[in-house]
Amino acid sequence: MNLDKKVKSALFEFLLRMGDDRLILGHRLSEWCGHAPIIEEDIALGNIALDLIGQASAFLSLAAEVDSKGKTDDDLAYFRDETQFKNLQLLEQPNVNFAGTIVRQYFFDVYANLILENLTNSSFKDLAGIAEKCLKENKYHIRHSKQWLLRLGDGTELSNEKSQNAVDKLWRFTNELFEKDDVDKILIEEKIIQETDLLKNLWDDRVLLTLGKAQLNKPIETHDFSHGSRKGFHSEHLGHLLAEMQILARSYPNAKW
Repeated sequence: MNLDKKVKSALFEFLLRMGDDRLILGHRLSEWCGHAPIIEEDIALGNIALDLIGQASAFLSLAAEVDSKGKTDDDLAYFRDETQFKNLQLLEQPNVNFAGTIVRQYFFDVYANLILENLTNSSFKDLAGIAEKCLKENKYHIRHSKQWLLRLGDGTELSNEKSQNAVDKLWRFTNELFEKDDVDKILIEEKIIQETDLLKNLWDDRVLLTLGKAQLNKPIETHDFSHGSRKGFHSEHLGHLLAEMQILARSYPNAKW
């Protein structure tokens, strides 16, 4: 597919966003290995983390191909600094407890489902192909996080309290899920992504329906929403995460395994 410079730059940026979301969330989920509340969940979260990191590799490999500067997915994952990452701030938030992990995961899973469905109709066939494969995995992810959210929210008084606290804390990061900028507008015009204006309403409908079934409440709306992650602005947590994730590759940059 022949792309002019402006479209190529926008596509590269968009692929970084898709890859970084999954790389950072995959790393966060990997932190549960050996620490989950039950052994089956230890395996489940590890498998979802592997799915997300595999998806990140696919998106970042395509980004490197589009960028045409001889880099690889590993280069993009391990040798960019904090301000060069474009993941949502929601996904870098630490694992305070299991309820918080599930709420964060469900918020992202619903978002990912909508975005991936959108991308299966992309005019850029390589992107559509990756999206179709990721969508199959996402259907398992969303079922898993939804079932746990219902179980925790409509469970004991303590599990409901922890789940509600997580919803209250993480809600401020959800407004930027569907923020549109020039990258989106350029790619929509080229039909590389489809129009996204209705996706926020669909996300709200699905999430609020599940919260209601889980006996959880939507937080009172405030103007204290996070912004700017797609431009490289992040919370203090990302730097610590990257230091841990990147230390081996940066310590031995030419190592062969």
